[in-house]
Amino acid sequence: PFNSLNHDMTLPEFKFIWYMEYSHRMWGRAVGLAYILPAAYFWHRGWLSRPLKGCVLALCGLVCFQGLLGWYMVKSGLEEKPDSYDIPRVSQYRLAAHLGSALVLYSASLWTGLSLLLPQHKLPETKQLVRLRQYAHGTTALIFLTALSGAFVAGLDAGLVYNSFPKMGERWIPDDLLAFSPVLRNIFENPTTVQFDHRILGIASVTAVTALYLFSRKIPLPRRTRMAVTSLLAVACMQ
Repeated sequence: PFNSLNHDMTLPEFKFIWYMEYSHRMWGRAVGLAYILPAAYFWHRGWLSRPLKGCVLALCGLVCFQGLLGWYMVKSGLEEKPDSYDIPRVSQYRLAAHLGSALVLYSASLWTGLSLLLPQHKLPETKQLVRLRQYAHGTTALIFLTALSGAFVAGLDAGLVYNSFPKMGERWIPDDLLAFSPVLRNIFENPTTVQFDHRILGIASVTAVTALYLFSRKIPLPRRTRMAVTSLLAVACMQ
């Protein structure tokens, strides 16, 4: 990789990148210990119920799986690719898997922690409340998909292809959107298509969050739930 990219890099510049990667790995190992050591202690003391034991095992398993995915992802950036003349980079598929696994781990940890700390509200199962819950689940899936598409943007350096918004260059729909064959390959390997999809998904996510907020205003909800929906809208706009 040094011969193909950054061959004029100085030793201090290399050290900066090396320490960033080293810190990331050490932080990941610290996160793993922060899961496993307390879990083993609480388990030994008998403080975990049977359902919670299952959650703890699943979370610890996800931590280990996340580390394994990270190694597998980095490995793809160090492999020689005789059929590729592009700059060295990790596989966008493995990068998306690594990011997706991290999001699942974080979300599951937060859900488990909040379930233990905050009592669940008992609300009447009205038609509006059921619909709000369905919208919330759909919005969550859309945001997750948008984040994964961002991993493909990063993996392919697709953000460098077009830097204008809302148009891409002089067009709303670029000419090379479906340049690869077969067509399905464009979604994952064509930088133009990857950036276009990420833009559409991002706009759709903000729209979905806004619609969720507006719909929630029509339903009597607990203060905590209303604060969560409002915070979601604020974070979506900031993002």
